[in-house]
Amino acid sequence: MEQGLRFAAIDIGSNAMRLLFSRVIVKENEPPYFIKESLIRMPLRLGHDVFTTGIISEKNCDSFVSTIVGFKYLIDAYNPISYRACATAAMRNSANGPDLVKIIAKTPGINLDIISGQEEAAMILSKNMNQYLKTKKNYIHIDVGGGSTELTIIVEGKKITSKSFSIGSVRLLENKVQESHWEFLCDWIGKNTSSLDSIKGIGSGGNINKIASMLGKNKGKSVHYNDINQIIKKISMKNIEQRITELGLRPDRADVIIHASKIYLNCMNWSRAKRIIVPQTGLADGIVSQLYDDYKNYSEKIT
Repeated sequence: MEQGLRFAAIDIGSNAMRLLFSRVIVKENEPPYFIKESLIRMPLRLGHDVFTTGIISEKNCDSFVSTIVGFKYLIDAYNPISYRACATAAMRNSANGPDLVKIIAKTPGINLDIISGQEEAAMILSKNMNQYLKTKKNYIHIDVGGGSTELTIIVEGKKITSKSFSIGSVRLLENKVQESHWEFLCDWIGKNTSSLDSIKGIGSGGNINKIASMLGKNKGKSVHYNDINQIIKKISMKNIEQRITELGLRPDRADVIIHASKIYLNCMNWSRAKRIIVPQTGLADGIVSQLYDDYKNYSEKIT
């Protein structure tokens, strides 16, 4: 099976929409090898509308549908075995989110799943991430998006508990996070990690990926709390334009990266995690992993 198996995933977040094309190489007696063939990112900030007005604006609804139509053309050209589209916090909290689901189900014919925070965390923490975990160690998985943060506690290789919190980089940008939200997050982390002797973070999300890249870290390497603090101080000294032109940040990253970093640093501090592993995988990767598992299970049943 030299050509591999093709899958596609659509991730509709609060800060951007992504389309991932992935090929899975399968060889006998070896784990599957996932190749990211292409990742297309549309900087459509649905969270700005939802977290300030409660609905997605007419303008962004039109942009959303146009983007989905474009994605569908590309998916048809790629011709994957299967694909799945998932939406997270912005669509979960939008009053007109269900209406958009109905619209794109007709044109261009894509079934969009608005998933829960728990399902989002479970998919991100897929089998692909197992290679970065040691069975005798403890971890706190921190996934920071534009509209929410998903935390999962892993003790000696087993997922113990997970929780979705309404704290995200875009929510912070729009001043929609209250002190009580932080207190609830801090209490939950303390309750679920205080008994652990040691713990390490696992970070997912575009902002922690960018921070790791700026620190010269390769995929799967860990980053120290102090190093994140230092790079954020450097970024904070620049205005938005300087972050774009001098540091190479995208416009829709430049204004939220400080806010996202605050979430990672607080979670690390409250859990006593000094280092955080950055596998550079996200929801789209988790969707592909799930699609491959479904395909494999189905193939085994019919053979």
